[in-house]
This record gives sequence, structure tokens and C-alpha cells, in this order.
Amino acid sequence: MEQTYMKEKKILPLVLSMALPMVLSMAVNSLYNIVDSYFVAQYSEDAMTALALVFPVQNLINAVTIGFGIGMNAVTAYYLGAQQEEKANRAATQGVFLNLMHGIILGVICIAAMPWFLRAFTPVEEIIDQALIYSNRAFLFAPMIGLSLSFEKIFQSVGCMKVTMICMMCGFITNIILDPLMIFGVGIFPELGAAGAAYATGIGQCITVAVYVMILIMRPIPVKIAKKYLCIDQDVTSKLYAIGVPAMLNMALPSLLISALNGILASFSEKYVLVLGVYYKLQTFIYLTANGIIQGIRPLVGYNYGAGEFKRVTQIFHTTLKLTMAVMLTGTILSWTIPQVLIGLFTSAAETIRMGVSALHIISLGFIVSAVSVTCSGVFEGLGKGAHSLYISLVRYVAVIIPAAYIFSRFAQADGVWYAFCFTELAAAVFSWCIWKRVKREECKKME
Repeated sequence: MEQTYMKEKKILPLVLSMALPMVLSMAVNSLYNIVDSYFVAQYSEDAMTALALVFPVQNLINAVTIGFGIGMNAVTAYYLGAQQEEKANRAATQGVFLNLMHGIILGVICIAAMPWFLRAFTPVEEIIDQALIYSNRAFLFAPMIGLSLSFEKIFQSVGCMKVTMICMMCGFITNIILDPLMIFGVGIFPELGAAGAAYATGIGQCITVAVYVMILIMRPIPVKIAKKYLCIDQDVTSKLYAIGVPAMLNMALPSLLISALNGILASFSEKYVLVLGVYYKLQTFIYLTANGIIQGIRPLVGYNYGAGEFKRVTQIFHTTLKLTMAVMLTGTILSWTIPQVLIGLFTSAAETIRMGVSALHIISLGFIVSAVSVTCSGVFEGLGKGAHSLYISLVRYVAVIIPAAYIFSRFAQADGVWYAFCFTELAAAVFSWCIWKRVKREECKKME
């Protein structure tokens, strides 16, 4: 497969061709949590609250494995653009091994720490029991998450976006079939409740890995994964972590944010904790198209940057920004036209739906402007400037929103937390745009 089309094809068709399969892939990936939450919510509201409490820790595992995968994606695409195939092979092979280790270590640590973590947020033993039933089984599959995300990023780095879409769909279809069977106990399956949701998701992830391996064997790609490339190359490994660690932190920061906001909201009512959990399920789905576009353009940015085509990188940035703003406008419209339907997917309690609708109306006011920080973060990761992306995430998830949520909640109670989202997105957009302009000036000077 020849990758030169990444620096030759017209920008808009190129971005769309790379992004659309990733949008579908992100939709499938998001639906893992959506489907689990939907069926668990039908089973028990306590079980749904339990999943909301487990979500930050699940997000932490995803953060580390996805973040390191982003490093694999950027480094592999960069070496391909620079015509250094040996380095690209080493980046892919070492990346798969290291991310598998990340999954094993995280699975063990999270299972051990969950009882302490849960008791920090709720004294209700029924909810804690449900959360442990789910998490102790879900985290057993953390190594599979590390493998599947590694393969996903490798295929993306060579432009095989349709393959990642197909593999994720295989896992998701397995999950959506098994969820009701294993949660409620249908036919030969026993009623497992929250444990059934964990098993269904884990089996789906195993299927995804199996399909990736089959495709690698049957249809080789330009990047090779082999034992001979496993020998540690300090230059390659340092690049993987130089981009991967900031990306991991980027992905992990929402877990810190959710935990902090849960602490603030719990002082008003545990219902608000449930509302926040429901919102983050919806947010994943609302942002999935924008995130799919970002996933699609990362290898384009890395390849063109490696090939010395920064002017083309700038064109990709502006095209992506317009597309993500259009997507987030759609999300805003949906949040105002059918909020009851969206919140009602996860709870049937009238009071919880009312609280959720109010929260969604307020938070959605910041959707459109968030496209600036989302786009900048993705482009910086593609450029290998992981620290710049991390700075943006620190503004979005820690430095501004947590203090703002606490201060605003003193005046507007729980609604103050929702207003903090809008305020933060505006601050992050301004900050992101300033960093982008500075990076652009620096790179243009290098070209001159």
C-alpha cells in the first residue's frame, strides 16, 4: 500500500475519506458503554448508579491504552512519512507489547483499589456491591483493551480506517447480542445483572482482537509486527512515550474531573451524581463524530509533518475545525430539541429526567466553541507536540473547571456545576487558539 496520497490528494476529500470510517468506528466504540448502560438501567437504577461510579476508573484504563495508542499512531505515521520503514516497524511492534503490559498492570491495580475508591463516594452498600460485581469482571479484560487499541492505531497510521471500523463492529455486534441475554438471563444464559454487562463487553473486546489478528495474517499492511522488531530502540521508545504520556494524561484527566464533580454534586443529592454519569454517557456519543474526525486526521498530520509539508498541515487544521464546529452545532440542536429522549435512555424516573434535561441545556451551550480546543489537541498530537495538547486538557479538565464548579455551585447550587462547563470551554478555546498561532509561527520560520 502506498501512502503518498496523504500528501497529494485534495484536503477535504482526503479528510472525509479518513474521518468517515473513524466516525463510524467511534460510534461503535461509544455504543459499548451506551448499550451497557441502557440495559443495566432497565435492570436497576442502583446498578446504573454503580456503573456511573465505576466509569471514571474504566475511563482511566481506556485513557492509558488509548493515549499510548495515539503515541504509536503519531510516531508510526511520522516514520512512514519520513520513509524510515525500519523505525515504523519498531514503533508498531514495541507499542503493541508495551500497551499489553499497560493493560495487565492496570487491570490488577484497579481491581485491588476499587473497594476503597467506591467507599469514597457512597456509603450505600447495595450500590457498592453492584459496582464491584461489574468492575471486578470488566477489568479482567483490560489486557484485551490494550491489544485492540494498539492494533486500531497501527491500522489507522497506514490509512486502513475501514479495517478498524469492521473490527470494532464485530466486537460491538457481539456485545449488543450478549448484553440482554446475559443481564436478564435469556434461554441458556443465567441472569447475571451487572456482571452480565461486564462479560458481554469483555467478550466483544476479545472478538475485536481476534479479527485484527486474522486480518494481519491474511492481508499484511506496510507496517510489520514481528519478534525481531521487539528489541528496545531507545529513540523509538522515547518518542512513543513522549507523545503517549501526555495523551494518556489527556485521556485520564476526565476521570479526575468526574471524581471531583461527583464530590461536589453529592453534597446536594446523589441524584446529581447519576445525572452527571448519564451526561458523560451522552457526551461520549455527542462528541463521537468530532472525535472520529480527529482520529482520522492524526495520521494525515503526522505523515505530512514528517514529509515537511507544514502548509498542508495548516490546511488540514482549518478544514477539520470547520467540520468539528458543524458537528457540535448538530449536538447543540439535539440537546435542545430532544433532551427528554436522550436522558430517558438511561432512566425512567421523572425527577431524574427533569434534572438531566436542565443540565444538558446548560452544558450544551459550550459545545460549539469546544470544537477549537478539540481540533487543536488532535493536531498537536499528530505533530508530536503532546505537551501542547496536555496543556489544553489541563485547562479543560482541571485548572479552570474544578475551581469554577466549586465557586459557581456556592451561588447556583448544582446548576453552577453545569455552568462551569460552558465557562471552561470558552476559556479553553481562547487558550488553544493562542497556542496554535504560536506553533504556526514557529513552524513557518523553520520552513523559511
